[in-house]
Amino acid sequence: MSNKPSLPQGTRDFNAATVQKRNYIFQVIRTVFELYGFQPLETPAMENLSTLMGKYGEEGDKLIFKILNNGLDNPAKKEQALIDFNKILAGKNNNGITERALRYDLTIPFARYVAMNYGSLVLPFKRYQIQPVWRADRPQKGRYREFYQCDADVVGSNSLLNELELTAIYATVFERLKLPVEIRVNSRKILAALAEICGGSDQLVNITVAIDKLDKIGLEKVKEELALKGLSEVQMATIEKYLAIAGSSEEKLRQLQILLGENEMGKAGIAEISYLLNAVKTQLPNAQLLIDQTLARGLNYYTGIIFEIKAIGAQMGSIGGGGRYDDLTGLFGVPNVPGVGISFGVDRIYDVLEELQLFPAAVNSGTQILFFNLGQAESARAYTLMQMVRERGIAAELFHEQAKLDKQFKYAEKKNIPYIIIIGSSELADGTCSIKQIETGQQQTILQTELLQQQIFS
Repeated sequence: MSNKPSLPQGTRDFNAATVQKRNYIFQVIRTVFELYGFQPLETPAMENLSTLMGKYGEEGDKLIFKILNNGLDNPAKKEQALIDFNKILAGKNNNGITERALRYDLTIPFARYVAMNYGSLVLPFKRYQIQPVWRADRPQKGRYREFYQCDADVVGSNSLLNELELTAIYATVFERLKLPVEIRVNSRKILAALAEICGGSDQLVNITVAIDKLDKIGLEKVKEELALKGLSEVQMATIEKYLAIAGSSEEKLRQLQILLGENEMGKAGIAEISYLLNAVKTQLPNAQLLIDQTLARGLNYYTGIIFEIKAIGAQMGSIGGGGRYDDLTGLFGVPNVPGVGISFGVDRIYDVLEELQLFPAAVNSGTQILFFNLGQAESARAYTLMQMVRERGIAAELFHEQAKLDKQFKYAEKKNIPYIIIIGSSELADGTCSIKQIETGQQQTILQTELLQQQIFS
């Protein structure tokens, strides 16, 4: 039996360089969230299974990581546990086996938090949340079983100003990351109108789930899936006409009005999209906002405008998404609380920034100065100077032991430390130190009292 260590499929370790790049993304997003008045929130990694199940549609429920209860190896429980476990394998939940699960996203835990604390919240309540989530998905490029989400949500307001603000957040974050993106929008009201003229509102989930797979399986497979759900040839022809709408955002709106304009839900959806499109043109002229009527987002709780972000020039799926959900807290006994939110897929954003080589060089700046260790008295003086350097906000290290110069040089090179400072016996005696820049090889000897005046500290 091999003892070779391994990772669970779909998870990753992150070395220092990767963590620094990820922290750069987190910091940009966090700064923009707070710039727009959002406050931080954290919720537990696990939720009660009843909190999560039934909130993500049939496909999403299959991807929830369930946690086995404690004590199932107890002989008194073992026989019943095996019976219950077989029921779970057959697709039935059983509290005797599992009653908790890892969170699938941050939106449902947020809705649960709002429902539990609704009486004490100042509305509209604006929160952001940056935490990992877990999905029992098939791992592939850009799709992991453990990954971070960065969410911003507003609850307690019906105003479309919130959708404009969230669009501005997307535009600002990606502008700061220097990553060109398309902000694609649609409306679940438009999709609901399509469902109503294609068999009734009970077909909404079937239609949105099928359309959501369009990019992956193609039009013919989508039609096959809809046929299996009982849609007629005439109804599928209407859906095909809907999916074929093309042109600029304004042209798409006109075609949607022709196809759905007599439906009240369709009128409402088109009006909301029109407002956002015009507001973005006026207030965010540099944002690339596009109407994409094929955008469905398979999560059942969306009710209004929905978002999806695509990176321009990168081989990657969506790197962000969200939308309006006007009664999500109703799932937890607090009805009629409108909300809207967006999410950033940090892991995918990371992959795109790597692919396009958009990370700034300074992101991986770690230790800036290495003080050589050349003896007990010398290292004691070096340690005093190092603490002064650190107080100036410069990351510095003292080599851990007295060693040959070559060994200490190699340590600095391998860690990409740009400067070394040498205090040997002669430097200790005359109060000087030698500074060498690794990249250029330039070296100078200065007074130790002048160290903090060097350009490295500017």
